[in-house]
Amino acid sequence: RLYQIPFEMPDCEGESDPHTLHLVGDFSAPAEFFVTLGVFTFFYTMAALVLYLRFHSLYSENKKLPIADFCVTVCFAFFWLVAAAAWGKGLTDVKAATRPSSLIAAMAVCQGEDVVCGAGTTPAMGLANISVVS
Repeated sequence: RLYQIPFEMPDCEGESDPHTLHLVGDFSAPAEFFVTLGVFTFFYTMAALVLYLRFHSLYSENKKLPIADFCVTVCFAFFWLVAAAAWGKGLTDVKAATRPSSLIAAMAVCQGEDVVCGAGTTPAMGLANISVVS
């Protein structure tokens, strides 16, 4: 929800109050889907471990239970691939929306001919990139 993030833009035309700008975009849906699927996968894994370890005889005697377990595991694997792709696209959009050159281009004060604007720092996206790979 980048639209909720304000940042101050200086005004070089003599006004003492800086203008408040907001980032553009809402990329929360892919992130929420990714995290929700991760939580459900964790819960299913814990339940399956309890079934495998505590109720091993029930699992080995019932012929439909391993097939159902396999089908649920395949569904989770497919949805994990979809969630990772959605989060990868969402992260790419977040990077584009927070790129310093894009933010500087959106500031009216930086459009003058004799004005030089530069980013103080660049965002660190290493951990976010790792989250997509996992």
